Amino acid sequence: MAKIEIVLGDITKSQVDAIVNAANTSLLGGGGVDGAIHRAAGPALLAACRPLNGCATGEAKLTPGFRLPAKYVVHTPGPIWRGGQHHERTLLANSYRNSLTLAAAHGCQTVAFPSISTGVYHFPLELAAEIALRTLQETAATTAKSVQLIQIVCFDDQTKKAYEIALAALSA
Repeated sequence: MAKIEIVLGDITKSQVDAIVNAANTSLLGGGGVDGAIHRAAGPALLAACRPLNGCATGEAKLTPGFRLPAKYVVHTPGPIWRGGQHHERTLLANSYRNSLTLAAAHGCQTVAFPSISTGVYHFPLELAAEIALRTLQETAATTAKSVQLIQIVCFDDQTKKAYEIALAALSA
């Protein structure tokens, strides 16, 4: 079973096999985590994303990490929160599941995730943390057995606390 760690930090500095990018559906860069990853990886990341022709919400696509410490970047567009009646929970779970499965399929043993959709997409943080951790635990136990370590890299203390509470609740 993969170990799950909750850490405070900058995902672009994560020393893991793959980092997950909370991308937009164009995969051509944006704000928040997406913009930070594109800046840190350099212009080759944008060039690698162009021929991918975007990515549907909840799906995942992989590129090299270029100037990042990580070998790969897994790009996944999370859902925009629209009140919870538009399959947002399922789409968010799909983002985590498909990202971890894709990373495992490329031999990754260590994978770092941001808190997908909780920034400008306004997914409620506590709900997102619970969905993320439950999905990652289930996926690591079944389809992504080669993954040894999953990090949730939190941008701020509020996010880290929400993930720590959700992980404690799932472990209870």
